[in-house]
Amino acid sequence: MAVDPRQIVAGVLTVTMFVMLGNMITRDHFYPVDSDISIHSTSKQSLGNGPWMKGGESLKTCWTKPVPQEADQSEGFVTFSLTNGPEYHVSQIADAVIVARYLRATLVIPDIRGSKPGDKRNFEDIYDVEHFVRSLDGVVKVATTQPAEVSARNLAVVKVPNRVSEEYIAENIEPVFTSKGNIRLATYFPSVNMKKTKEKSNIDSIACMSMFGTLELQPEVNEVVESMVERLRTLSAKSKGQFIAVDLRVDILEKKSCQGDSSLKSKSCYGPEEIGMFLRKIGFNKDTTLYLTQSRWDSSLDALKDLFPKTYTKESIMPIDKKAKFLDSESSELEKVIDFYMCSESDVFVPAISGLFYANVAGKRIASGKTQILVPADIPGSSAALTDYISHYVSKKNHFAYSCFC
Repeated sequence: MAVDPRQIVAGVLTVTMFVMLGNMITRDHFYPVDSDISIHSTSKQSLGNGPWMKGGESLKTCWTKPVPQEADQSEGFVTFSLTNGPEYHVSQIADAVIVARYLRATLVIPDIRGSKPGDKRNFEDIYDVEHFVRSLDGVVKVATTQPAEVSARNLAVVKVPNRVSEEYIAENIEPVFTSKGNIRLATYFPSVNMKKTKEKSNIDSIACMSMFGTLELQPEVNEVVESMVERLRTLSAKSKGQFIAVDLRVDILEKKSCQGDSSLKSKSCYGPEEIGMFLRKIGFNKDTTLYLTQSRWDSSLDALKDLFPKTYTKESIMPIDKKAKFLDSESSELEKVIDFYMCSESDVFVPAISGLFYANVAGKRIASGKTQILVPADIPGSSAALTDYISHYVSKKNHFAYSCFC
């Protein structure tokens, strides 16, 4: 019996329609989050790799250690405290060393004070004292304890702007030091200024060495950070042990100043769901592991976890025997320090909140060659180029770290 050609054509069209429908259903099933995600990026996701970049080489220090000046040593002391968290500590150390060096004074190792009244720790509770003293050998004289003759009564408190200059010291600090003999520094931050200096000054080498060569974690704190990093790498088997650290803290996101003005093109912070959508649009798949600086889980993070099920906070990956000391204590300083170093060690860093934490983590990452720092943005259209969101600190090489490392 002859076959009607029209039946053959109709059959072929029917099969074709079912194939097309099947492809559409499959694509919608695996990528339901955003239909604008490009086919190019989803093909990356299906491989389980994501847009990871190879880490750059660690840069070499290009500062010169200042020559010793002990012959001109004064009898005065400079004291100060580290406050507000490790992102401030880095800058406070640099300013204190610069001032002590200029005045030829002895620098007293600082204590560490948290945001709550009475929240006070010794320097050695967090940082390695021996390394600190050794790194400053020949630069400034260091006293590990405050001498008995130095008390609050004979200390003049002097305000010091971050990135202090020699001119400021000569005009505003040296006269007080000459008059009183001992001073206490109170660093303030008129702005977040971590940009590369256009013209190198005499104090740049001291600032570089102080910011990048003096502070190391003491062994127990370092052990906690390393164990958490290792735990995240174990959980990231599908991405070859790589993970993303996101500076995202609910308490800051809830502040009015962070919510910003919707009419502005740029934003100073992004919420959990916005971060999730940003990472998905630039190509990271749902198996990607995220570490958040938020200490404990908050229901507002659920939207992010829906997009990235492997999202963790400190409470879920910190060794159980360390939680009482590092997580459940009333002090938040240890938690802040852990976050700073976790964000410095991750394969990718995403600052959901702009500010000094982002700036100083960026500096530490640049120094170690971990330059995949992605700044969130609202992404229009159907695709997003990863390189468009690399931090300007890296893409334009305008971070102060590029004054210190070559």
